[in-house]
Amino acid sequence: MHPRFQYDLDDCAILGAIETVGDGWTLKILREAVYGLRRFDDFARALGCGRGVLSDRLKKLTAAGLMERQAYAEPGQRPRAEYHLTDMGWDAVPALLALGQWRERWAPQAGGPAIRVTEPNSGRPARVVLTADPKAAALSMEDVRISLGPGARRIG
Repeated sequence: MHPRFQYDLDDCAILGAIETVGDGWTLKILREAVYGLRRFDDFARALGCGRGVLSDRLKKLTAAGLMERQAYAEPGQRPRAEYHLTDMGWDAVPALLALGQWRERWAPQAGGPAIRVTEPNSGRPARVVLTADPKAAALSMEDVRISLGPGARRIG
């Protein structure tokens, strides 16, 4: 018997994270929030998913604490909700960036990456890495800039 089957790993943090944000639509919503989208109609337009699916995933992200609803109203319109990443949501972004790095390594886009993540002062690429060095200085999301890369294509 494989040693894995000698332990109950149902409380594994990886499994918990997958259950919270692991479906494709949820990850895509988080990505769009990083790119600055806040409004339901903007998410729907960017993602091309059904409104029911989008509503369900936004409710789950809000209930899990990764996003929060904030009211806004256009002049003369009824109040609506915007969805903003919380600190917990921003803390999930390095996992998304790590997935992007994985993709760039194993299936790079011909024109280069669509986005670049850099340290603004030096302009050097920022990368998600594992380290056992307790003195390694981590960058926070406030310490990096996400900008268009050479693979970004203009629409229209």
